[in-house]
Amino acid sequence: MPVISHNPPELFPPYRGYSHATEVRGDARLLVISGLNGYLADGVTLPESFEEQGELIWRHMGVLLRAAGMDYRHLISLRTYLADPADDEANVQLRLKYLDGHRPSSTVVCCRLLDPRWKLEVEAMAAA
Repeated sequence: MPVISHNPPELFPPYRGYSHATEVRGDARLLVISGLNGYLADGVTLPESFEEQGELIWRHMGVLLRAAGMDYRHLISLRTYLADPADDEANVQLRLKYLDGHRPSSTVVCCRLLDPRWKLEVEAMAAA
């Protein structure tokens, strides 16, 4: 199943580690991962820092990907919601760490999140 990134030269260069569009050709399985938050295993406790919540979210995403027989390289789309735009650089560093050069389509939105303790929330799609 070919996964093709589209970054035509007529568009502006993609901002730090994503593709403008990702195409999946042929027969494929699509995994849609709903908004993940940085909860600990009890489902109630959240670390206080952006970095700690982000690490948990990316690890949770890895668990879901593995459950579907996939890994981070299968991600085709990411949507990250930041509670504070000051956390953008830390968010970029997490993405670089876990994606290791893989460039899925991506959007980052700064907004008020449902729970004021949440520093970020991440939705994703993966294909295999």
